[in-house]
Amino acid sequence: MGDENQTAEIQFHFYPFSPILEVQIFIFVIFLLLYIGSLVGNATIFLTVWAEHSLHTPMYFFLANLAFLEIFYSSTVAPLALVNLLTMGRIPISFTGCGTQMFFFIFLGSADCILLGIMAYDRFVAIRDPLRYTLIMRWQLCAQLSAGALVLGFIQALQLTVLIFHLPFCGHSIITHFYCDVLPILRLACGDTQTPEAMLFIISVISLTIPFSLISISYIFIVAAILKIRSAEGRHKAFSTCSSHVTVVLLQYGCCSLIYLRPSSSYNPEMGRVVSVVYTFVTPFLNPLIYSMRNKELKDALNKVSVSWLLIQYHKSVYIFLHQYHSTCITNILYHLYNSWINLSIQKITTIKRSVMGEGAQMLSWYISTK
Repeated sequence: MGDENQTAEIQFHFYPFSPILEVQIFIFVIFLLLYIGSLVGNATIFLTVWAEHSLHTPMYFFLANLAFLEIFYSSTVAPLALVNLLTMGRIPISFTGCGTQMFFFIFLGSADCILLGIMAYDRFVAIRDPLRYTLIMRWQLCAQLSAGALVLGFIQALQLTVLIFHLPFCGHSIITHFYCDVLPILRLACGDTQTPEAMLFIISVISLTIPFSLISISYIFIVAAILKIRSAEGRHKAFSTCSSHVTVVLLQYGCCSLIYLRPSSSYNPEMGRVVSVVYTFVTPFLNPLIYSMRNKELKDALNKVSVSWLLIQYHKSVYIFLHQYHSTCITNILYHLYNSWINLSIQKITTIKRSVMGEGAQMLSWYISTK
């Protein structure tokens, strides 16, 4: 009982990157920009897929799920890491807080890796059997695959976190890392760590080795199918669609494999901390850029939604201004003229459904009707 109380009272401190405050602040700025960029980029992709009906396909459904996961995945690590960079590691994290952070990191990270494997299967079906693609990748199946990734990640995270935090912790409580990762925490445990290490290896195989093997096999068939496409434009479109996914896969799986698929005895804390920056800060930041820059459909949808949003904001500001100041003669005339113009724009929606002006007027008419 006394050992359990002692363990529960432990507070962990994170070892700073550098003893020099200026270096810490420089790293803080880099991390903050990467974190903000990942939040903005992934939220933009998620909202664009949600708002643009032409992107309501299995491929973009999984991409939106990936963006949604990345937002919470990076938010599990980044806020506390940023705080400790500014305070030189003086802000501790409780025993319970460390376990909670580890659970969500494993949960979301595992689901992220499994989802990348599912996305490879989706591309394989689309290129290998395009005529039966919609029959195979039904919405029900897509939802089940996404839910399965979350459930599997949840089970893995729960098992490993419970095993680790049932170990006794004593002595020093300095974590040579910027978040509660598995291997740095195991180095602080006093008891036998063979069972958690074995579980970590099993989870790494399930979340990294198996999906990466399936992805590699899928891309062998994908490349063979692409080479059979007669038109150069078709081959280019197929390669551009898959190349963005391959780039993300190599970054994610490559860096994670360097840490979690090696024997724990060979773990290097300093190297582990540097490599972890890639898949906690860099990859979530690069994912939206890679997918948006190398995907013409997504770029076009982003431009369309952006222009439509700006047009709506302009219409709203003008309408609110004229609505508030239409007491004078001139603004009263402008107010009625603007109303007439809006009504005319609304009538044109039936014939110009896909145009940006039509969509802006349609959403504006909804806004006016709610007032």
